[in-house]
Amino acid sequence: MKQRPVAVLGSGSWGTALSVVLADNGHDVRLWGRSQDVVDDINLNRKNEKYLNEEIEIPEKVHASTDLSEVVTGVDTVIFVVPTKAVRPVCQEISQYIQSPVTFVHASKGVEPGSSLRISEMMAEELPQNIVEAIVALSGPSHAEEVSLRQPTTVTSSSNDQEAAKRVQDLFMNASFRVYTNSDMIGVELGGALKNIIALASGLTNGLGYGDNAKAALMTRGLAEISRLGTKMGANPLTFAGLSGLGDLIVTCTSVHSRNWRAGQLIGQGMSVDDVLEEMGMVVEGIRTTKAAKQLADQEKVEMPITSELYDVLFHDKTPEDAVQQLMVRVKKQEVEEPTFDTSYGQL
Repeated sequence: MKQRPVAVLGSGSWGTALSVVLADNGHDVRLWGRSQDVVDDINLNRKNEKYLNEEIEIPEKVHASTDLSEVVTGVDTVIFVVPTKAVRPVCQEISQYIQSPVTFVHASKGVEPGSSLRISEMMAEELPQNIVEAIVALSGPSHAEEVSLRQPTTVTSSSNDQEAAKRVQDLFMNASFRVYTNSDMIGVELGGALKNIIALASGLTNGLGYGDNAKAALMTRGLAEISRLGTKMGANPLTFAGLSGLGDLIVTCTSVHSRNWRAGQLIGQGMSVDDVLEEMGMVVEGIRTTKAAKQLADQEKVEMPITSELYDVLFHDKTPEDAVQQLMVRVKKQEVEEPTFDTSYGQL
């Protein structure tokens, strides 16, 4: 039986990069985008110069279209690679075109302000149950530029349905794109989303002229914040030591490819948030996620000082210098909690 095409929604850098991986694996890919110029560039020139380096050639098996119904009709797998704010409207739009259950995958990273929902939860709310076979999150340390160049990359496929996670693993995995499975969907999604906050802060310290000491401190204490909130929300703490936690944090806080890091750097150099977003011309998920994480931290009574200070910089006009100073003079703390003992089972 002939293999059905795979639908990828979102023709930005990451959606295009994942389309390249799928095409390399022999799949026919239908790539949806809103921009006719981007679609034409892909179909006619085999390039996506708006979002990716001009040296990257897109395989012939990738066909781009602005017609959403054409892209999602008759597929078994739909991959969301759209900004968090677009997840709900795109779910609503595609529901009318899908007639039978399919596997939905999202490769976006964020938490919705207001509802504090993860992307899989937003999708579950918007998609009719009769068309959802499973929802899978694909996350990990993965810059689109490097994936498109077939440089070694490892990510995680996570779902409440482990068979679905394995199907997505099989769909994407090849010699340059290695996929692990992880049953902790809460941890995988929160790790991928919350690291963008720390990447913004890391770029901000660079913009202020601080060095590696500050970056190391932010990454280490940032991971502690992510772990605190994640475990309170029900995640496995070990997930945050893996690809979608520590791995994603490292790559996003240390690379010039990271748009969150670049946005933070510009803010640290004195630009306003609005000016930064206008100059970059792309979604910076960490800004929305900072608002959502601050709300979650307050709601769950979880201490997240880096997130709180960054929130004040982004939304209350606090200067980056004052935010850093406030972090440095906080009340004295112990870095690691004392180990606990269970007298009935010995040391834990």
